[in-house]
This record gives sequence, structure tokens and C-alpha cells, in this order.
Amino acid sequence: MPRMVQCVKLGREAEGLEKPPFKGELGQKLFESVSKEGWELWKRHSTMLINEFRLDLMSEVGQRVWMTECDKFFFGEGAVMPPEYVPEKP
Repeated sequence: MPRMVQCVKLGREAEGLEKPPFKGELGQKLFESVSKEGWELWKRHSTMLINEFRLDLMSEVGQRVWMTECDKFFFGEGAVMPPEYVPEKP
């Protein structure tokens, strides 16, 4: 039986992550309160942020920006698009 969580992103109970997505306090907080479906939403948003901000996740600065945006996505004001972001046309 899958582990269920009250997902902070979806606002409902859903299947939880199998393990914390990364080490540390934020990773554990995400594990306890984000569903697999909610994490997939973050992964899509995260890809856009990495591309738009040209984040280098190997650098400390890039990791800090990425982690801050992750925290905001789930526990803060939500998804915020970069100022000059133009979505792709279908």
C-alpha cells in the first residue's frame, strides 16, 4: 500500500514520495507534505526556471536559487514566472 500524504500543492490526500527528494530540512519537509503528483508539477516548473534563469545547479548560487524557488513553490507564494518569461506557443 502506498504512503499517503496531505499534499500542500494539491490540497488533498495523494500518494507520497518514496523518499526525500534531497538531503536536509527542506528535503524532509517535502517528503512529509508533497505528493508524487505535486513533485511532478515542481519538476516541470523547475525545468523552466533552470532554462530561463540559466541556473548552474553545480554552483552554490544556482543551488541556492533553485532551493529557494522550490520552497516558495510549495510553501510560499507559489509558482512565480521570471519577468521576461514568454511561454512556448503550442
